[in-house]
Amino acid sequence: METESEPYIRLATLRQLHQVVADLNTARSLADTLQAVADGAITGLGFELSAVNLVRPDGDLVVAAVGGSAGAEALMAGRVGSRCSWERRLSMGDRWGDLRFIPYTEGWVLDDDDVPQWHTPGPAPRFADEWHPMDRLFAPLYAAGASGGELIGVISVDKPRNGRRPGAWGREALQMYAFHAAIAIGNARLRANMQRALLRLEREQQALRASEESFRQAFEYAPSGMAIAEMGGDQHGRLLRTNDALCRLLGRPASAMRRYSFSDLVHPEDIGTLLRTSAEGGRSELRLARRDGSYVWVSLRNSVVADAADGPRFLLTHVEDIEERKRHELQLAHRASHDSLTGLPNSAELRARLGARLCATPPLPDRPGYEDEATLAAGLHVDASGHLHGFDEFESFGSRPPAAGVPFDGHVHTIAPNEDSDVDDGHKGLAVLFCDLDGFKSINDRFGHHAGDAVLIEVARRLINGVRDGDTVARLGGDEFVVLADGLGRADAEDLAVRLRNAIIPPIRVDGRAVRVGASFGIGWAGCGMSAEEVLQSADQRMYVEKRSRSKDRRRAG
Repeated sequence: METESEPYIRLATLRQLHQVVADLNTARSLADTLQAVADGAITGLGFELSAVNLVRPDGDLVVAAVGGSAGAEALMAGRVGSRCSWERRLSMGDRWGDLRFIPYTEGWVLDDDDVPQWHTPGPAPRFADEWHPMDRLFAPLYAAGASGGELIGVISVDKPRNGRRPGAWGREALQMYAFHAAIAIGNARLRANMQRALLRLEREQQALRASEESFRQAFEYAPSGMAIAEMGGDQHGRLLRTNDALCRLLGRPASAMRRYSFSDLVHPEDIGTLLRTSAEGGRSELRLARRDGSYVWVSLRNSVVADAADGPRFLLTHVEDIEERKRHELQLAHRASHDSLTGLPNSAELRARLGARLCATPPLPDRPGYEDEATLAAGLHVDASGHLHGFDEFESFGSRPPAAGVPFDGHVHTIAPNEDSDVDDGHKGLAVLFCDLDGFKSINDRFGHHAGDAVLIEVARRLINGVRDGDTVARLGGDEFVVLADGLGRADAEDLAVRLRNAIIPPIRVDGRAVRVGASFGIGWAGCGMSAEEVLQSADQRMYVEKRSRSKDRRRAG
């Protein structure tokens, strides 16, 4: 996992975490699910050892799965720790949200209790957040994933690969993983119960009546939504029966639910996903409509309940509420692409947005009036933006113009204004304003990083207020900001730089004192044929030219 000191979370790490969370629901049995939970902590969270301790009916916890070490598995698997010893551990140490961290300086009192463990002695840490071999980190698992519910198990992890105690990101990721692991274990138990009930449905009539009651209870009292729908015939897909959990989830009474099928309730954009879901063993994630008109993200898992004589009879659908997981995914994706201090798009997101406007092929040369012999022969005309016009088939059907030597790639080119001339030709382009704060370092040095952070936050707010909707304000790093503003001429860009500089220089109140910073702006222009890095370097160089052209005193005054 990433460390807290790293400013941005790699998308690859997010995808890996998302994948291991998704894998929790693909295991076929409870044992497979428990092993998937242990292995996921290794592959997705960056630990070298993990164990899943599951609560038994008598209340004690048994080591049900071990990941990362065959030796640790041989030593611990199947061993039992008493409930009182576990409750003692979960009441000690530091509380990291729902997590419990017991540093080695406190954990020595646990060395001789009956909880299976693999910890070994080691030297004292060399720095404050270094992981010690005797450190202990536990993630409790609660029924339905909710903190404060019934304890169903504990994930214990050890030996982070980076050798450090988890930072804020690592703690949140482990806590979110434990949340979904608890749901996956509960679902695995539920699926096992449902499968046992379905097997009993195929037995003799007397056994069938007994199993129907068991099925009814499992169906009605399941913590997540369940539905039974018709298969085949004119009423295919119509809901025959829904449990209370599904009715509560969608805010609809059971009597009203019987008038619908899932195709009536699914979001219009997700109807294709629903139709592509196979009947038996099919699984999909989509949105269903609530009674109030809102939509909720759910995971559908289908099973066919069959009669040995007559074939498929009805469809049993398990509906899991994944709204919270989707919200976490959006939050993680936002953190990966935005600066944690100011909330602005970060360097990676800035380059992605800029790169999306650029292509490797420069537009046609000499934009106004460029018409070579091949272009004229085809009846084409090049407008001021470097685009071709005048060939009916080309414009109507998007086909390639027949004239030899006339380039066309279908891309709407981004073209920079002509800066070689002192006269503004009126061309509008994508302006890139590179902003570097003047006097910021002295504020950091005199008043500390807290004051510097407050200044950066206020400068970000002033920049956002000074641009149009649709423009991008990003923090490149440190005290450097970049503004992307499309549709500006040279004079427009210069006016925007002046307005933004004037917005930055008024005093900023920090902890009861007024501080001031200035700003130097360099204006670059994005154009096809350039890379995002080349565009930013051009604007950066012009910013330094502008900075050196003013005295140090004038920079602070703007």
